[in-house]
Amino acid sequence: MTLLVRQRILVVEDEEAIRGIVTQTLLRHGYETASASDGDDALEKAFTLRPDLIILDLMLPRMDGWEVCRRLKAEKDTAFIPIIMLTARREERDVVEGLELGADDYMKKPFSLSELTARVRALLRRTAVPEESGVLEAGDLRIEPGDETALLRGIPLELSPTEYRILEALARKMGRTVSREELLSKIWSFSGGDTRTVDVHISRLRKKLDDGKQPALAVNSLRGRGYRLVWEE
Repeated sequence: MTLLVRQRILVVEDEEAIRGIVTQTLLRHGYETASASDGDDALEKAFTLRPDLIILDLMLPRMDGWEVCRRLKAEKDTAFIPIIMLTARREERDVVEGLELGADDYMKKPFSLSELTARVRALLRRTAVPEESGVLEAGDLRIEPGDETALLRGIPLELSPTEYRILEALARKMGRTVSREELLSKIWSFSGGDTRTVDVHISRLRKKLDDGKQPALAVNSLRGRGYRLVWEE
């Protein structure tokens, strides 16, 4: 007899009504859930339960979502748990700050429960099994999909799961342009989303690829078209 292990999602939201409806929706879709109403409780449950994914509101009592995200990403045991941020704030800088801290995606309130469920499913799917298992080499860059690791000049890059997936997607089309929409579809498994999410992760990836050596591995922006991974002297 095969036992089905349900994936666990931690819902962190201080508004009881929203927390309840999100939790019930996830339960109906077959996920196991846990919940927290403030930042301190969120950290305690994340460290104890090690959920497969966290839905994290930014405006929380006792400790805000940005600080929760920062602390989770700073600990090796929780650094690779995917995070979807929920925010009622409209300022772009608030969203950018969360993504720069390591969150994988975000949704603005009010949001569609069906879209949230789709994004949860997409994030869990892409962190489960790599699509391609063959080792990819492009000059001094080596990508090992089986372990989801990337090495630059023999040195492992410390990438988040999202950064790794973006690098792999660009490397598989080395020297060719990959549009933001294509990355959204491939990495996040949906189209028509906010391409700013892609831009922030690309910015983080660039910093990690910069090892100060030549030739440099660079992610070039092509205005209105997308991104291209190239070696530059």
